[in-house]
Amino acid sequence: MPAGKGKGAGPGTPKRRARTAGDMRTPTPKAGRTVSSQRWITRQLRDPFVADAKAQGYRSRAAFKIIEIDDKFHLLAPGKRVLDLGAAPGGWTQVAVERVEPAEGRGAVFAVDQLEVNPIAGATAVMLDVSKQDTLPTLQELLGGPVDVVLSDMAPAASGNRTVDALRAASLADDAFATAEHLLRRGGSFAAKLMRSGQETQFVVSLRDRFDAVRTFKPKSSRQDSAEIYVVATGFKG
Repeated sequence: MPAGKGKGAGPGTPKRRARTAGDMRTPTPKAGRTVSSQRWITRQLRDPFVADAKAQGYRSRAAFKIIEIDDKFHLLAPGKRVLDLGAAPGGWTQVAVERVEPAEGRGAVFAVDQLEVNPIAGATAVMLDVSKQDTLPTLQELLGGPVDVVLSDMAPAASGNRTVDALRAASLADDAFATAEHLLRRGGSFAAKLMRSGQETQFVVSLRDRFDAVRTFKPKSSRQDSAEIYVVATGFKG
């Protein structure tokens, strides 16, 4: 999860939606680049969400994924308290700030990652590894009370083996919920990234005992060749 730099958003900022199409130029191959490197650059330059993220001041194209998730499931709203796990470089946090509109004594957004998240106006960022058992007390002290929403876009480094990557993604989602179950208020919501391979089913089923509704969703801004999906759980039972 690379760190990056971009601008935040202030109160009253209207909701922005992801663009679904666009034309991008095809790059000219450069000498000395590997085939895989050139393929990545080509994909980036042809991706309309990459261009839109830059144009709208988001730190990553992933911002459009949480925009789509929230437009469908209505997790974020002014005055809510939100914890964003695996937040770097900060695209999801930026969207959360836009939609929560935190102000003194009303609403809050907390960004947590084991990598540094450059400051985002309206959010509190901290470097922590949620897979470590001693992280929870630190988080509880930081938050100063329960939160309404826990988000996790944590993803493993790609191994090239989809089954292995799916298992690692499920483990990260499990770490996220192991944290969330201690921090969510009753009725709260949880959203986390998974990788579709059949390995994710057990985790999704396990959430059904803890939430009123559990659904999976693949945003249009998620690359079509990616196995990523998101589990969205609402109505935390405590």
